[in-house]
Amino acid sequence: MKKILLSLVFLISFIGNSQILDPVKWKSKVVQKSDTEFELVMEAAIDTDWHMYSQFTPDGGAQPLVFTFKGSGKDFKLVGKTKESQYKKTFNDIFEVDEYYFSKKATFTQLIKVTNPNLKEIKVLLEGQSCIEGKCIQEEDNLTFKLPAIKVVEKVEEVVKEEPIEAAVPVEVASNDIASTDLTTANVSKTKETAETNDAATANEPENEEKKGLWTIFFLAFVGGFAALLTPCVFPMIPMTVSFFTKQSKTKAAGIRNAIIYGLSIVIIYLLLGVLVSLVFGADALNALSTNVWFNIIFFVLLLVFAASFLGAFEIMLPNKWANKVDSQADRGGLLGIFFMALALAIVSFSCTGPIVGTLLVQAAAGGSQIGPIVGMLGFSLAIALPFALFAAFPGWMNSLPKSGGWLNTVKVSLGFLELALAFKFLSNADLVLQAHWLEREVFLAIWIVIFAAWALYLFGKLTLPHDSPLSHISVGRLFLALLVSFFTVYLIPGLWGAPLKLISGFPPPMTYSESPNGVGYKFEGNVGEISALPEHAHKGPHGIVAFHDYEQGLAYAKEVGKPILLDFTGYACVNCRKMEDFVWSTPEILPMLKEEFVLISLYVDSKAELPKADQYVSPETGKEIVTVGNKWSDYQITRYQNNAQPYYIILDDDGKDLSKPVGYSPDIEEYKAWLEKGLTAFKK
Repeated sequence: MKKILLSLVFLISFIGNSQILDPVKWKSKVVQKSDTEFELVMEAAIDTDWHMYSQFTPDGGAQPLVFTFKGSGKDFKLVGKTKESQYKKTFNDIFEVDEYYFSKKATFTQLIKVTNPNLKEIKVLLEGQSCIEGKCIQEEDNLTFKLPAIKVVEKVEEVVKEEPIEAAVPVEVASNDIASTDLTTANVSKTKETAETNDAATANEPENEEKKGLWTIFFLAFVGGFAALLTPCVFPMIPMTVSFFTKQSKTKAAGIRNAIIYGLSIVIIYLLLGVLVSLVFGADALNALSTNVWFNIIFFVLLLVFAASFLGAFEIMLPNKWANKVDSQADRGGLLGIFFMALALAIVSFSCTGPIVGTLLVQAAAGGSQIGPIVGMLGFSLAIALPFALFAAFPGWMNSLPKSGGWLNTVKVSLGFLELALAFKFLSNADLVLQAHWLEREVFLAIWIVIFAAWALYLFGKLTLPHDSPLSHISVGRLFLALLVSFFTVYLIPGLWGAPLKLISGFPPPMTYSESPNGVGYKFEGNVGEISALPEHAHKGPHGIVAFHDYEQGLAYAKEVGKPILLDFTGYACVNCRKMEDFVWSTPEILPMLKEEFVLISLYVDSKAELPKADQYVSPETGKEIVTVGNKWSDYQITRYQNNAQPYYIILDDDGKDLSKPVGYSPDIEEYKAWLEKGLTAFKK
């Protein structure tokens, strides 16, 4: 009986480590819209606890979902971009970027216009990655859409075709597992039985995420409006405007009413601006802003201009004739006159409010929500309008207001330094999308250190700018702000030496996108058993571990030095792989073993480097075309181990024979250490 039970345990363990995971099932359909226009609909049913990335997830973390429509431009044209259902948003503290992903269900639609009347079918290639806690898979596959005969239809009709393939092997997940945020699409395997998902659950969660994002936009915009209130163009207008309403009105109640109408007019004016931005761009364009290279470069230049204006290089002003025309209309009196007074304030104060409004609109638009700019302008305008209404209702409060003076220009200049720092975030976004490595982490931090150091010197009175008043002393408030900026500047400096800088997570490029991954000034110090010079074909892996990225080259080196191999199936966009490297491999219990006892072979299954034509082939196991280095290592993992999840670790001898049972994501340091030691013992025997 004991032998039977042991055999069953072994069999279950073997199956658990050898299964081909298939967490995403796809159903496709074609919807005919007109004689030549069709809508390709792709519905993904995602297994419980698995996730799949949006095609709009920002670069610098996981790989986004990519659709390739074969024959596009020849037999048919794409009308617009591929649309998708609402995604969720979360911050990835490993890659330090936001990630957009789906759980349970996702729908993608692409409108096409057929130009070849003989076209019978369209093939779509999907590429990406799907993950669960501790497991990631990298795949690519095709969906085939059978087109109906191209003819005139009186109404929209659907022609549904479900793509058949055998169902996925169930995945068992421990109850305390938490789904990874590193998920792109991947498994585009098809099945006769389309998994049913809970529509209500998937609808409510994205709505909650969007509400949180809109509240953040509102709060930041309100703070921006308050900052604009403290600029030289707006602050002096408060007592002047309130005095006008209280003195010109026949009664106190009428004065308060007119001031409230004035404040509401300000809100309406800025809301109209937010609506205009939303209508001009549209939802699709706003979704693309965060990762579009040209948008980010344009925003970078725009914020540089705003910063230069705040620092005193020039004034951004609307034409004077606009202000004169509006001001003349304000003399009409009544509600219309009050509205034109508010419009006059918006135009006259544009040199101070324009850069702030522009920055808020850029940030809100880049968030991808079509109503983001509207919410942003609501928050900004409320902060501007509230003081006029409150001080009209309680004119005695104006006695507590500080007098206008040079401090207003200090606020304006400080906003200029913040605009300048924020501008480089947009340039960094463009660089990450291009993977050009122009603005890596060290360069970005160096720029920020210089900007904030200059701001601190300005606040201490050591730098003066064109519109500054003579400064005999600095106020206590200015001193505190100078100290705060100085503290922040000092905090940034260790980032050059590899400090994580968690206070600004998401702003600088991730640690992996670095000119010097070990920090500026790092020098190799050889320890006993450590290789000080890289062998031929080797690379410096995480934490200075010598690593090979080609299996045959690593195997040859292992045979040469007589060491066992740690075979590591990994990915550039694999969060759990980075977690293992950052929190397990880096520990004193594990790192010396990896450096001294093993030869590390890391095979990146998502590498897009193209194989030489002579080395490309069709996999006998999966039937897929193997054209990239990543395809090759993914196919090798599937063919040899019947597994397609990453991370995936195996210990081999120097002849390439397995010495251990494969393991995946193993955050328990002691368990991972015991597994490594068991492999070492087997090698020595």
